[in-house]
Amino acid sequence: MATYIGLLNFTEKGIQNIKQTTQRAAAAKELARRYGVNMREIYWTLGAYDIVGVFEADDEQALTAFELAIAQQGNVRSQTLRAFSAAEMEKVLAKLM
Repeated sequence: MATYIGLLNFTEKGIQNIKQTTQRAAAAKELARRYGVNMREIYWTLGAYDIVGVFEADDEQALTAFELAIAQQGNVRSQTLRAFSAAEMEKVLAKLM
């Protein structure tokens, strides 16, 4: 499974309903499962992003479909980064000429 880091910010709607944020996260975790995505970690953060999530998915299509489903709800906007473990990075480096 590939690992992805999600950087999320609350929309106006999301912040207006902030008291439900942990319940929404639990619902998102279940929704992720239905798309074949494992929502491994979620953190509420201070700074430039309101939430940071760690996701695993077999392919980008599954993750993209899940993220679009979340975006339709209108509570957060996200940016997603592909993340590589040290072992995965070693395989990338081995391909350098």
